[in-house]
Amino acid sequence: MAERTTADTTFEKPLGSMISRKQDGIGWMIYDQQAKYNAVTYDMRRAIPGIIADFEADDDVRVAVIAGAGDKAFISGSDISQFGAKRSSEDAREMYDEASSKANAAMRGFSKPMIAMIHGYCLGAGVLTAMLCDFRIAADNALFGAPPAKLGLGFGYDGVDNLVKLVGPSYAAEMLFTGNRYTAVDALRMGMVNRVVDYAELENTVREIADTIAANAPLTLRSVKTSIRNTQMDESGRNMADVQTQIDACFASEDYKEGRAAFMEKRKPEFKGR
Repeated sequence: MAERTTADTTFEKPLGSMISRKQDGIGWMIYDQQAKYNAVTYDMRRAIPGIIADFEADDDVRVAVIAGAGDKAFISGSDISQFGAKRSSEDAREMYDEASSKANAAMRGFSKPMIAMIHGYCLGAGVLTAMLCDFRIAADNALFGAPPAKLGLGFGYDGVDNLVKLVGPSYAAEMLFTGNRYTAVDALRMGMVNRVVDYAELENTVREIADTIAANAPLTLRSVKTSIRNTQMDESGRNMADVQTQIDACFASEDYKEGRAAFMEKRKPEFKGR
């Protein structure tokens, strides 16, 4: 894996932007509309599939981190100011929902590990985005909530399903029925996040975790992620042939030979992803 730092690629949009950064094996996708606490616009959603596809195609990117710009929010939800223009008619709502669906599908289909780095507000679309990641690290100042019931919005089945799978039906019901906000400690108790750290240590903690993942064998990471996904499907929908193919590919890889050699020689392995 080449150690490198590249300049940010910013996908500029009329209301906010998405920033893409690659550094030392980590791909960073950053929501940046700080004036509105990183509320997500239609155009920001449209930029997401391209960023994810770029990370997917780049063998130097071993893990992705999803974050929010500034010090106030991860993602505070969807930019409600756009709903009048973007979701008032059936046709407009279909276009908006299609952009959301494509963004979510791109993140859901990403074959490499993906971490949510959460601070400040994580509301509505922020919760949905965080749940698309493989796991979540939160700062102690994070606030979580799903407020559609307070706005009269429909909350898609996929979002409900993901929330139930993550925190269970009882906590999901409480969150969605009340629309209340929950602290990072609450989210940890519910199982929404993996750990809570001091805000000042959040980025360093996530970088350390991402660095550890980036140093591991890419083919193994991919196979494990595929296996984890299949455990969350109904048995009839699981693709066990694909799971086994990816496991077999690990044993047939150069990385498997390198891992064994490094262990015997008591040195750090240098995995190539092949």
